[in-house]
Amino acid sequence: MTQATGVEALPTADFFDYESLLSVPEQRKLQELREFLATEIAPYAGEWWNRAEFPAHILPKLAALELSTPAQRGYSHLFAGVVIAEMTRVDTSIATFFLVHHDLFVESLYEFGSEDQQKRLLDDASNLRTTGAFALTEPGHGSDVAGGMETRARRVSGLTGAADDGGDCWVLNGAKRWIGNGTFCDYMLVWARDEADGAIRGFIVDAALPGVSRSRIENKIALRTVQNADIVFEDVRVAEADRFAGINGFEDTNALLRGSRIMVAWQAVGQQLAAFDVARQYAVERQQFGRPLAKFQLIQQQLVTMLGNAVASMGMMVRIAQLQDRGAADMAQVALAKSYTSARMRETVAMGRSLLGGNGIVTDYRMAKIFADAEAIYTYEGSYEINTLIVGRAVTGVSAIV
Repeated sequence: MTQATGVEALPTADFFDYESLLSVPEQRKLQELREFLATEIAPYAGEWWNRAEFPAHILPKLAALELSTPAQRGYSHLFAGVVIAEMTRVDTSIATFFLVHHDLFVESLYEFGSEDQQKRLLDDASNLRTTGAFALTEPGHGSDVAGGMETRARRVSGLTGAADDGGDCWVLNGAKRWIGNGTFCDYMLVWARDEADGAIRGFIVDAALPGVSRSRIENKIALRTVQNADIVFEDVRVAEADRFAGINGFEDTNALLRGSRIMVAWQAVGQQLAAFDVARQYAVERQQFGRPLAKFQLIQQQLVTMLGNAVASMGMMVRIAQLQDRGAADMAQVALAKSYTSARMRETVAMGRSLLGGNGIVTDYRMAKIFADAEAIYTYEGSYEINTLIVGRAVTGVSAIV
């Protein structure tokens, strides 16, 4: 049907051809990813989302693409961002899994892991033989978790507490919430406050350790395929060898959190590309009043606005990637990118939902899923409001947060 209407011959949502900035090998790898997404993800993503089930069976095929932490493999930051955008364009949930596992957990091993930790964990994690989570947010603390963190770590002698047990360990107590991959991950990076000095520490926690309990968060209206969990730690003993040696305070994680925020902004781009794809095809194919929707002036106006939002957002993220390559992207710039792209995304997906009319509220037509998933992106990795205030602080010199 698409071929008959000529949609495939029309310009893509990358209207300014930003992809041409990628190297030839990167463009080839992007095409390989697209083929994987078209065959392994796109036909099934709606049902996974409807059933709130994670497709663990695709992990070996996803690993075979060799796209874990692309910058660590020598790819550009632009390519790394486009990978997340392209995954999001097909299924936001799979992109979110990839981001949490690779850009938070695996990247943490690269950035903060000791030689021993990397030797033990990095190869399996990079190749998705094991999966990881990033346990930061708490039931009572989201945006203020750095200062309000309640999960505690206490250093004791020996894994059992006996004097002759050999080596020190840490006892963790507390709770985490909204932890992506949390129901099934093998390991999680857990953040806790050291009872001795109040410093924030990071720990690699085996999810099978005694005292770890996790339950899936039910009744979500966004990212339903992602398995978010409530996690409780009750006297969980973690060996000193599994404390992240490179983390001595929350400020040590700024580069990591900045990178993940950039990737979520790229998700906002991917959401807009998806919304435009679906809305444009629908407008060209759908007949009303004896002619295609695309022939109505107001429909064309909506499509052009959606396209403009997507192109502007992508242009901002291309510049952020260039700054990353120079090591010069600061948190205020990243916060502006995340707040701007997520605001444009919200407008774009709402227009797309409206354009599909009643069909825009059922997942059969994809747009309802795109519309719902956008709400999660608008909120996580710094809400729109918090990111706005970070930029406001940078441009005025006055903080409105605290």
